[in-house]
Parts: sequence; structure tokens; C-alpha cells
Amino acid sequence: MASEHPLDALRFPLRAAGFVGLTFGMYGLLEVDTALSSAADREVVLHTWMRRYGRALLKLYGLDVRVSGLSGLFQGEPAHGRGGPAAGAEYYPGRDPAGVGRVFVMNHRSALDIMVTLAFFEATVVSRSDLAGWPVVGMAARRVGTLFVDRSSKRSGSAVVQAMCAALKRGRGVMVYPEGTTFSGDEVRPFRAGAFTAACRVGAQIVPVGLAYGGADSSYVDETFAAHMARVSRARRIPAALEVGAPIATAGQDVDAVRDESHQAVQALVHRARARLASDG
Repeated sequence: MASEHPLDALRFPLRAAGFVGLTFGMYGLLEVDTALSSAADREVVLHTWMRRYGRALLKLYGLDVRVSGLSGLFQGEPAHGRGGPAAGAEYYPGRDPAGVGRVFVMNHRSALDIMVTLAFFEATVVSRSDLAGWPVVGMAARRVGTLFVDRSSKRSGSAVVQAMCAALKRGRGVMVYPEGTTFSGDEVRPFRAGAFTAACRVGAQIVPVGLAYGGADSSYVDETFAAHMARVSRARRIPAALEVGAPIATAGQDVDAVRDESHQAVQALVHRARARLASDG
């Protein structure tokens, strides 16, 4: 077995320091930009800085994301490139033409998923409740409006569904990882119903998304968050493929039927993402 290159071990502390610097630096710039903006523009300002933050993190952690399914949605440059997406890369708007927020649903494999979400989707993330109290990460998550849910509490789950409905009605996109936690491999586990209940109540589009990572295993399973980040941070480059599917209508539809259709769509997109990685070598 080949020994680890000295630079591999150094990447974790260097990237951890870079993460802290980026988070606090962009947090400060967001606050300044928000203070100088009108109330009507603050939502746009927030999502602009979220996108910049996500793309800066992709570059910091060496994620090379190949994207399919965003073309033509928003005026910009090609949606992928070596060393991270171009500054003007396309992204998926959070609201539909009628002004209703969209629900994005994606398989969940790694803490890196959050960076991908921020970079390419105009959406508020639904996340586990304990993340709100984490150093640095929790501060950033609270500032950008993350919806926190305690998966073990029915009351918390009900409150998050109501919060999602309110956000969607205001035209805010919501990103959900409906498997409920992270898993390894390409099998998409059963989806929890909450996001689909909210989407059907509001008549919001469901946008299915499939994500696959190449190279060394990037899955976050049976380890602490710090151990996971230390492991994935050692890689010089992590190839990934992101496939975005056609929106699924929910108005007047049965929640379980929408959930099943969304699950099938995400599974097919994950397989497509894996095939893209294989073909790109």
C-alpha cells in the first residue's frame, strides 16, 4: 500500500483554516452588502453571497463538479469546469414562473453536498437540528435561513413542514435531503414525507437531483464530522457529477404518489451521474 504524501496530511488543517477564513470573511461582506441594499433587494443579495460562498468552498476543497440539467435556466457561463465552476456559472432559480418556491430533493452522501447545493441552487437547506449549535458552521447556517429539524420529534417535523410551506409561498426555494441522513453507495433510500407534504399543500414544483462522487469514497457514514472532513480534505481533487431532472408537478396530486415519482427520478439521476463520471474517466 502506498504511503500518504506529506501534502495530503497538510491539506486538512490548511483547508480547515481556509474554511474559517472564508466563512467569516464572506459573512462580513454579506452583512455590509445587506446594510447597503434596499429591503426589496436583500433576498437577492443573500442568495448571491450564498452562491459565491458555495463556489469558493468547491474550489477550496478541490471539487470538480460536472453539471447537467441547468442549461438555459439562467443566463451565464458553462456550468462546470476544472477546479470549480466559473464565476458566472448557471444555477437553478428558487422560484417557478408563478412566483412559488421550488422544492429540490437530492440524495445525501457527504458533508460536501451542502457546498454543491449552495453553489448551484437558489434554496434554503433543511438540516438536522444539532447543526445549529456547531462552531462556525452553525453560525453560517443560521444566517442564511437554514430550516432545522429534529428527526426524532414529530412536533419538530410538523413545525418544519409549516416553515417550508411559508417559505415556498414567499417564493423561496427549499433544498431537502429526504433520505433523512447520509448513506454510502448509489442506492437511494426511502424518502421521508415532510417535503412532499409541504410541496403538495402549496402546489410547488419538485425538482429531482442526483449526485455522485468519484475517486476515494466521500460518504459520511459511521464517523464524526471532524473525521469525515479530515478524510475528504486530504484528497487533492474530488470529481463529482450533478444531474438535475425535469420538475414534477404537485398541484392536486397525492403526496405518496409524488414521493414515489420523485424517488424514482432521483435514483435514475444518480445512475446517470455515476455513468457520467465513468465516461469522463
